[in-house]
Amino acid sequence: MNDVAVLKQALPYIRIHKGHTFVVKLGGNVVRDTKAARSLAGDVALLHHVGIRVVLVHGGGPQATDLSKRLGLTPDIVNGRRVTDEQTLEVAKMVFAGKISIELLSHLRRERLRAVGLSGVAGDLVHAVRRDIQRVKDHATGEWRDVDYGHVGDIVSVDTSLLRTLLDADTLPVVSSLGADDEGNVFNINADTVASALARDLPAEKIITLTDVPGLLEDPEDPGSLISALTCREADAALADGRIRGGMAPKVGTLVEAVRAGVSRAHIIDGFEPHALLLEVFTRRGHGTMIVRRDKAGASG
Repeated sequence: MNDVAVLKQALPYIRIHKGHTFVVKLGGNVVRDTKAARSLAGDVALLHHVGIRVVLVHGGGPQATDLSKRLGLTPDIVNGRRVTDEQTLEVAKMVFAGKISIELLSHLRRERLRAVGLSGVAGDLVHAVRRDIQRVKDHATGEWRDVDYGHVGDIVSVDTSLLRTLLDADTLPVVSSLGADDEGNVFNINADTVASALARDLPAEKIITLTDVPGLLEDPEDPGSLISALTCREADAALADGRIRGGMAPKVGTLVEAVRAGVSRAHIIDGFEPHALLLEVFTRRGHGTMIVRRDKAGASG
């Protein structure tokens, strides 16, 4: 396809999406790869400059694990959720609201974007409570256990008025996945959960998750078995029968929640594939896996 054809294909999507809000969630593996992070910053800049309002939400699990090990701490992760004791919370604060946020802001500044880094603690953005002790079946061992997740929070509510103020001022918010309760106690919160809650409240037209896989696969060992689109009901069935499992299960669950709450479409795409974000937004073919409410009709973008 020549350059003119590419531009002509993109134009209708630019018209459709201009003025709408996208929540883009960056996985920790994508963020820590400098080449991938810089490329994504360039793609986000293009979205911004054609009038799409973008909120970035980032994880940082791999970076938190790396720093924990360097400090002599042994990470305890149950079914994709990090148990967060006092020391691990300090690591989360340093990594999420510090190192990763600053690195992302520097990549965006390189693209001449005005961006602001903030955590869910800022501006009453994410109101959470400490998670109760839960009895869960450990996917790794198959055993049931009572898990005290420590300083892990469950979201009670979000207030996105600060994000809307920043977006109205042509500023791009970069949100790290921490929250707090009324007493100022800080909690580690799953970044996919934060992104979904913010997307629902804004409200966003799209929520896009960039991860280290091509999307949802029928066979996790076969990259060619990509599921290009599925409905919320189909996603529910795949979660229930175990076809979607491991760390992908909670990710898909939060995306389904967002779509059912009014977000038009949710997407899982490969953050290491050059310009996958732009291909998803501006082309008919799209990229990765799309989750919709009722049917798969209609083009991507």
